[in-house]
Amino acid sequence: MEFKSFSKKQLKVLTWWYSPSLLTRYDSLICDGAIRSGKTICIGISFVAWAMKNFNLATFAICGKTLGSIKRNLVDPLLPTLNDIGFSCRFKISENLMTINFGRIENKFYLFSGKDEASAAFIQGITLSGILFDEVALMPRSFVEQALARCSVEGSKFWFSCNPEYPQHWFYQEWISNADKKKALYLHFTMDDNPSLSEEIKQRYAGLYNGTFYERFIEGRWVATYGNVYPEMCSLEAFAEVPEVNFEKYMISCDYGTVNPTSMGLWGKFNGVWYRIREYYYDSRKTGCSKTDEEHYESLCNLSGALKINAITVDPSAASFITLIRKNGRFKVLPAKNNVIDGIRKVSTALKNKTLIICNTCKDSIREFSLYRWEDSQNKDIPVKENDHAMDDIRYFVSTLMDDEANDGFFAFACKRK
Repeated sequence: MEFKSFSKKQLKVLTWWYSPSLLTRYDSLICDGAIRSGKTICIGISFVAWAMKNFNLATFAICGKTLGSIKRNLVDPLLPTLNDIGFSCRFKISENLMTINFGRIENKFYLFSGKDEASAAFIQGITLSGILFDEVALMPRSFVEQALARCSVEGSKFWFSCNPEYPQHWFYQEWISNADKKKALYLHFTMDDNPSLSEEIKQRYAGLYNGTFYERFIEGRWVATYGNVYPEMCSLEAFAEVPEVNFEKYMISCDYGTVNPTSMGLWGKFNGVWYRIREYYYDSRKTGCSKTDEEHYESLCNLSGALKINAITVDPSAASFITLIRKNGRFKVLPAKNNVIDGIRKVSTALKNKTLIICNTCKDSIREFSLYRWEDSQNKDIPVKENDHAMDDIRYFVSTLMDDEANDGFFAFACKRK
């Protein structure tokens, strides 16, 4: 990675630990703020440089939401940069271990995933001289506090980076609001603190988000969700005619319900854009009659028609319907990823950058877009559990099928036995 210059804030991240007065005054560093603001790579370089200057034959931890996100967001850009400035780095994938040398100095840096409450068990027992949390706001408090308790070596320090969440989030309340009491150096970043970003690129990122996500990711503010979840989709002008083209591939997403409505969407891809071209929506409360798995499967077949469907994703709680689809052997199916807030963010981004388009043939999607709202809550990001069935199936499509394809992922399917 090539650095043309550093901003004042980036330089402070890189050098704060080199100042004896700051080093004795602070036990930790917190960097939060906008996306693409240059905080992640700088905090990574600084953490390693601090560790190599102050310790030898010591053990450190680098933590993220998942091991994949740590490697992608931090380790992959960090390793070539460290090698360029004179460190010798070896990464052992099987042990999630980086061993870094500088002359006769050698230290170990283990990677840990903090994805859920159970993750705290994986970091128990280790003794650490320092720890870096990348995207700490996405990790459960139990994991973070267990990891902090591992830092019992004299001179150990804590390093945190994150994008903002809601204002009652435990990390904001416990650490950012009490930075002085925690002896934490708190630095807030905006995209203007990253000199490598041109004005054109800043404007491009600003154009990707609306509402709460704009305030959090572009302005870097800890704000509560409010109003419509997808405000850009509240007018009929947001929906397009079905294009008269030969689609390159087709997929289907499904939110399955027995008492609640069942919603399915047929998606066609053309020139890098996914179009929701038609849908199936059945509400047993309105009709007064519930459908069986077999009847919904027949509707799925009618929705697909004679088209070749590359993949179907279904609400992960609909185990019996997934089993039925697999038993029939016509479609490849996998349970949907069901992280609600992350999925909403991905849908919002795809709608804004026009890689996802809802056609005006999808009347129930249009209706739900206008009604789908955030709960009035300061304590958590929660959409109201009403008018959300097409919204859920759209989210399943983006998070599971569209997102995996964009990241060159692959699908693993259970095939019908013969």
